[in-house]
Amino acid sequence: MKEMDQKLRVLVVDDSAVVRQTMKELLSSDPQIEVIGTAGDPYAAAEKIRVEVPDVITLDVEMPKMDGLTFLHKIMQQHPIPVVICSSLTDKGSETTLKAIEYGAVEIIQKPRVGTRQFLEESRVRICDAVKAAGFAKMKKRARALPVEPKLTADAVIEKPNARAMIQTTEKVVVIGASTGGTEALRIFLEVLPPDAPGIVIVQHMPEHFTAAFAKRLDNICRVSVKEAENNDTVLRGRALIAPGNRHMLLKRSGARYFVEIKDGPLVSRHRPSVDVLFRSAARYAGKNAVGVIMTGMGDDGARGMLEMKEAGAKTIAQDEESCVVFGMPAEAVKRGAVDKVLPLDGIAQEVLKMCEF
Repeated sequence: MKEMDQKLRVLVVDDSAVVRQTMKELLSSDPQIEVIGTAGDPYAAAEKIRVEVPDVITLDVEMPKMDGLTFLHKIMQQHPIPVVICSSLTDKGSETTLKAIEYGAVEIIQKPRVGTRQFLEESRVRICDAVKAAGFAKMKKRARALPVEPKLTADAVIEKPNARAMIQTTEKVVVIGASTGGTEALRIFLEVLPPDAPGIVIVQHMPEHFTAAFAKRLDNICRVSVKEAENNDTVLRGRALIAPGNRHMLLKRSGARYFVEIKDGPLVSRHRPSVDVLFRSAARYAGKNAVGVIMTGMGDDGARGMLEMKEAGAKTIAQDEESCVVFGMPAEAVKRGAVDKVLPLDGIAQEVLKMCEF
């Protein structure tokens, strides 16, 4: 286990020389990360690992000589190292990237694209955060998390809820936030729900073009239906809506109807979509009709919003440390006094149904 003052050592594996150089520059800009090498294919990466074992590997999926999935599978069998999948995440490749998560990749990032200075800066923050989250997943017993850069709050997207209590209705809505390790946690949670479960709205930190394939895969294995949310989608019993990558999602209400609003906006708590944005909207528009769940993930996105939910009368649950890949987001919510119950992952679904009087 590394000491607190040591940098995370990263190996970048990608067949594109341009991407390797860009990734090296982006990662090296973070004072807590050191790029110890780059490799153009898995065979070259294996040679470098024999000389020096990195703390984290960033890995492309489509490469010559050996594809990234095969290499990932070999790594996890022979010498487990936290792996961050670095993919362009096209529609064609999304299923492959999801398979990588099943094989043990702990995080997904999107390759930098040519664009504005703002976009490149946002990419840098997300990439460095993803790599640090992967490193922290390996070293999650440290005394404290790696420090983070200043970030915007949900004020940038939605006003705080007012003091008026939301009128009670017979319909409950469940809002969930997750990050590192959340793809597997959400699968475990959703798979056990009955087909007429309360309506569910989810923010999982994911890049653009990834959430549609993720939702489709869950839809194929769960009794509830799962879809990537579209603007104005109604929150219905037996359906889970997942925020599209790179867009914020808010829960809204018109009469007895709950629906979602999909919108652009700045990074909030250094993420888009942001759990804080979803949770604040739930506090404002659902209040005591909501149940909030915060799952595995690095950082504190969702902690403030969950406290606002609790103050508005909602019931709240956090995933426990033992079942988390990274006990960051739930820990922050607990620290703020925002959580009613802390539960292992396999106990959350039943508690949610109980809180919804199911």
